[in-house]
Formats: sequence, structure tokens, C-alpha cells
Amino acid sequence: MAERKTAKDYSVSHGLTMNEAHFPGSAPIDAYGDGGFRFAQMSHRGSILCLPSGIYSWNVAVPGDLVIKNFKKILQEAENIEILLIGSGDDLCPIDTKLRAALRKVDISADPMGTGAAVRTYNILLGERRAVAAAMLAVV
Repeated sequence: MAERKTAKDYSVSHGLTMNEAHFPGSAPIDAYGDGGFRFAQMSHRGSILCLPSGIYSWNVAVPGDLVIKNFKKILQEAENIEILLIGSGDDLCPIDTKLRAALRKVDISADPMGTGAAVRTYNILLGERRAVAAAMLAVV
């Protein structure tokens, strides 16, 4: 039986560089559910970060992962963010106290809500050209 190659194997053998999934710009979220999101005529499986610099794949899957170490990219772009919507999946979950303190320190107002509400609110605020970002867990 032939040995199965991974994307990493292919990239090494063909001199390709694998970059993190990233859409370079802001776009409204067209749909969510089934474990992912649709935006800009594309689909993405998994959670996402919607930042002023673009939409990124986010390796966070459960509300327990909503801790400061997983928000580094948001903190790096803090000067361009006024409001952060945190879509915590099917249910509303409180924000970790250390995370909330770190966000306050850089003048970001954080609003936790279910992912559906976060998608709708993000689209409205984006349409109003507000300095909004979103961290959204994928829902099934």
C-alpha cells in the first residue's frame, strides 16, 4: 500500500509555504452553523477571528478555551478595535476575569453572547463602519 502524504509533506517536497488560513479584509458573515462560517463567497470549517486586518482561522473550539492566551492576536490589534464581540457557541458564557481585565487595559469593550447573536451584531456594526472585532466559536 502507498504511503499517504500530508499537506506538510507536500509543502516540504514542493517548496511551498503553508500559511494560516486568512481572508485579508473585513466581510460580513453570510452564514454560520454545521461547524463553520460562510463569508466573502467562501466557507471555513471551525472557529474564526474577525479583525480589522482580516478574518482568521481560530484554533479554539469550546467556551473553556476563551482565555487570554487565545486572544493574543486581538490584543496585538487593540489600537484598531473598540468593541469585541465574543460568540461563545450555542450559549452565553461569561468572560474570564483575566481576559476582561486585559481587554479593558487596552480600551476594548468586550460583549459575550451566543455565536448567532455575535454574527448578527458583527454584521450590523461592520455595516456602520464601527471599530468592531469578533471572536466566534463554530456551532454545529
